[in-house]
Amino acid sequence: MTALHPARRHDRPAGQPVQRIPFATVDEISRHCLQDEEPETVHIEVHLPGLPEPERLRAAFAEALRRHPRIVMREAPGRWYRRRYEWELTAEPDVDPVSFPPPGPDALVRARARALSDCPPLSSSPPVRLEVIRPGADDRDGCVLMLTINHTALDGPACLRVLATVAELYGGADNSPAAPPIRPSGTAGAGGPAAGGGRPRTGDLPWTRPARIAPDAKARATGNGMVIVDLPVPRRPPRGPDGAAPYTVNDQLLVATCLTVARWNRLHDRAAGPVRITMPMDDRPRGVEMPIGNGTRLVEVLVSPEDRTDEELLTAARPDPEAVARLLRRTAERTRALKGTQGPPLGWGAALLTAPVLPVGLRAATARGLRRAIAPWTSTTLLSNIGRVPYPLDFGDAGRARAVWFSAPARMPRGLTVTTASTAGRLHLALRWSRALLNDAAAAALARLFEQSLAATAAPDAPPDTAAGPPAGLASGTANGPAAPEDSTTAPRGSDITGDRSGSPAETPGGPS
Repeated sequence: MTALHPARRHDRPAGQPVQRIPFATVDEISRHCLQDEEPETVHIEVHLPGLPEPERLRAAFAEALRRHPRIVMREAPGRWYRRRYEWELTAEPDVDPVSFPPPGPDALVRARARALSDCPPLSSSPPVRLEVIRPGADDRDGCVLMLTINHTALDGPACLRVLATVAELYGGADNSPAAPPIRPSGTAGAGGPAAGGGRPRTGDLPWTRPARIAPDAKARATGNGMVIVDLPVPRRPPRGPDGAAPYTVNDQLLVATCLTVARWNRLHDRAAGPVRITMPMDDRPRGVEMPIGNGTRLVEVLVSPEDRTDEELLTAARPDPEAVARLLRRTAERTRALKGTQGPPLGWGAALLTAPVLPVGLRAATARGLRRAIAPWTSTTLLSNIGRVPYPLDFGDAGRARAVWFSAPARMPRGLTVTTASTAGRLHLALRWSRALLNDAAAAALARLFEQSLAATAAPDAPPDTAAGPPAGLASGTANGPAAPEDSTTAPRGSDITGDRSGSPAETPGGPS
């Protein structure tokens, strides 16, 4: 069952009050635009070296839900002519959200496929599912905690906060968030002042059609697919005398995404165009007081060279280092300006559209029509950089998290999302795509191109990366597709393609959206 099915009524003891909360703007827009063929799921997978005890984990998860009651909710029933959608908070879960599927060598592949195709329904509380996956028969092989979230109700950082509470209750260790990085004056953090103040200079023209990712001719299926990759954090140049860095890892990820799209389109004879990237930003505190729900706001970043002659240098088989450095500095200026902006999560247009003036049925039809109308101006792709995972995620006898991956929905017309998180000095990348845009082999080639593009942003004068390699068995397989153009033929080592079979860490925390 997907989130499209209407909420059903549940029996409640007589006299017990029902607490209802109106949908926020992000929730309502997501609810308007749900589609069965592209489930609105966020997936989180946490790799542990050991195996938690089932009953202790269930008890810890149940207590965590009581400590974060905002997650224990379902969509309240109502007529199409009501003015608002509402969440109905429940005293207890309607269903047991924790399960232990049978172990096996393909258990992780199947769990990832479920995370992309089987969305927890809004009609049952809570709209999240936790599966404990055992890739091997031996307990020493460890496990993967696989969370699947209905994105209409929650985002990734909120669910990670709940999981940190579960870890603390299960293992007894302190799982308080680490302190955010201290930035010297003159640099802007998330929600900090923009460089130079005033209106941000993005260099963008609001009605310029952005570049679209060239589709693969063999892509005809529905649903999402996913590639998971473990990479070193790209190197940056040393900080200046004032302690300021010329750009962040987040800026490097933006530039790597731009290079990937531009080089992919050139290999597929697609005309060049401005690459606009949607970037979620999350200003919420990470402690137990963190608001649970969809708390990120979206901004768009134009990532393009100032000098048009740089386009040839950037899309070459080996991007020119000086042209890449210029693009990094230009992108850093734009993101510093954007981090200081404030406003509604999806902009003033979405805030106006969700004002409770007309019935939700009419607003839903309007939202879907507008979405189709503005599709040509939708950004090229979405990059959601969680940054350094702020919690130790220490599960006591089951061990600490050694890797954390996220992925966000990949809807057309974008058809591609890039999500990253950093754990133990490694960058964990999930590339998720719409099967209407790419097939498995094309997605593997695109992932390889992203790895090369990210490496091209590494500072040549920085100390070499000395982070340890990924622990054995993080991914369940390697994707090997048919031959593709030079520099984009194979998936990165340790990657895995999954999906519907039918067819220094980062400094700008965001969240899947």
